[in-house]
Amino acid sequence: MIYITRMMGKPVVDAAGETIGTINDIAISPGEVFPRVTSLAFLGPGKTPFMLSWRKYVADIDEDRVTLQVPRAELRFSYLQPDEVLLSHDLLNKQIVDTQGMKVVRVNDLKLSESRGQLRLLGAEVGVRGLLRGLSPRLETLTARLAKLFGGSLTENIIAWNYIDLLDRDLSHVKLSVTHKRLHELHPADVADILEQLAPNQRAKVFEHLDNDQAAEAISELDDELQADVLEDLTNERASDILEIMDPDDAADIIGDLPYDKAEILLRLMGVREARQVRKLLGYRENSAGGIMTPEAITVSAQLSVQEVIDRLRSTVEKAENVYSIYVVSDGRVLQGVVPLRDLIVSGPEVRIADIMSTEYFSVGPDDDQEAVAEMMSKYDLLALPVVDESGRVLGMVTVDDALDVMEQEAAEDLALATGYSQGAQGAWLSLRRTGSWALAWAVIAFAIAALVRNGAGGTPSPLTWVFVAAALLPIVLRLTEDIASRATSGLIEAPGESGRTGLARRLVADAALGVGLGVAAGLAVLAVLDVALKDPTVAAVFAVPTALSILLTTLAATVVAYVAERLSDTGRRVSQTALTAGLVLLAAALYLAFAYIGAGMAAGALAKMTIG
Repeated sequence: MIYITRMMGKPVVDAAGETIGTINDIAISPGEVFPRVTSLAFLGPGKTPFMLSWRKYVADIDEDRVTLQVPRAELRFSYLQPDEVLLSHDLLNKQIVDTQGMKVVRVNDLKLSESRGQLRLLGAEVGVRGLLRGLSPRLETLTARLAKLFGGSLTENIIAWNYIDLLDRDLSHVKLSVTHKRLHELHPADVADILEQLAPNQRAKVFEHLDNDQAAEAISELDDELQADVLEDLTNERASDILEIMDPDDAADIIGDLPYDKAEILLRLMGVREARQVRKLLGYRENSAGGIMTPEAITVSAQLSVQEVIDRLRSTVEKAENVYSIYVVSDGRVLQGVVPLRDLIVSGPEVRIADIMSTEYFSVGPDDDQEAVAEMMSKYDLLALPVVDESGRVLGMVTVDDALDVMEQEAAEDLALATGYSQGAQGAWLSLRRTGSWALAWAVIAFAIAALVRNGAGGTPSPLTWVFVAAALLPIVLRLTEDIASRATSGLIEAPGESGRTGLARRLVADAALGVGLGVAAGLAVLAVLDVALKDPTVAAVFAVPTALSILLTTLAATVVAYVAERLSDTGRRVSQTALTAGLVLLAAALYLAFAYIGAGMAAGALAKMTIG
């Protein structure tokens, strides 16, 4: 097989055996299932770019070079055609959507195959092997051998080209490819999973290929913090059209997160009926039953027959979110009873609703806490729960999907409080603030110890100073490491499954930012406190820098350890979170003491030279 990363930089040799340049790129025409290579781009003398027709001039390709079938003097150069795509420039290291795995991946390499004298693109390599190959073929080979030595294998992860299409030919602005037809066929929840992994400009490009109904369903499935952001990226006209289609409670949640001016514009553009429903829901307290209910409950009179209600359902069911029960009301919409949909279906057409309705039912008020409502629905296995005012009039209903969303939200908040872990920048910032406060507390203790040691040593740093200060500062590192380990391994508690795991590279990038923030915060606190306590910036730096470095490296190590542990857990193997935390604490202590020892040695040597001088 041939890979684009291995082709780059290989010599281009004419029929006379003369090297005329090096491969810079190859182009394909993406219209076929497995498109053939159409052009060869190479750099000639002085790095001048040239392009040749592959079919006319390329005779052979191997691991060492590309051989042309005519001498240099007979070459006629061409240009990149509008329908051609450069593999290295336009696709390599770019993001694509894997519509089978419902995730965004990066193209680490591109795999080609020679067949019947033509070179064709098979697909995109999105796994670790392609990444290693791009860095160095030797590194790929060495890693594959090591994996085999330990009983594993370094497999390719190829997405076939027939599962990939281009959203836009202008790839300089859109670094994304996705199969339009397959995207339309995906469940809205799967589309939402993909959208959450994309940058805002990429999400906007995907929405251009979804109609309003599909867009509304996808937005409803997005995380709450993204829904308003996605809507703000759309034009006001389209955003209002989508909000009209959405269930009123979902639309109200999104509009409530928008700036006031933007929200008013969208409400004015919406239909009168839809806007009125949304405004009513916005009037209820956040995290209440009224805030999560839908006003589109089906209400009927007790005097109607089963057939009359069924006929009414046929004409109105499309406007209702979910029909689990029929609510029987008086003329003033006061709730009198409930008829489960099953009872309605199995009853005879002439039976009156009053004869089959149940007068024993559960209901909640609009100001009841949403968590209590969700717990009630879970306890009594309810698919829907009517919301009534103080007079008993039906205002709407809370459906089981809304209750599940509440329970998921509350569980995530409880997990974040228990482990210090929360998704996104907000969780990282909260973790930074919480663990940073511990660093400051222990730095105050270090200040007192360092000041006492300094006064006892006559104001001159002594070996005893180094020992006591190191001992005083070590708990900072250990306490931070405990929080870092708890945060990193919280995925073992959540257990989202292999398909829901975030890739190692992405987690390393995100956690590196957290590690730098924690390390810098702790390091600066240590530096400031010790500088004041010891009045010696050299000694202060000797302990501040190891503190920051050990925290950063421990954060990255925790990410790798947690990633491996999650993979083992996915295969059914038992993984001890306590053992992982203990191992990371020992690693942090070792790193800190090693860095501190090296720094102390360097500082002592520098002080000795200054004293001799």
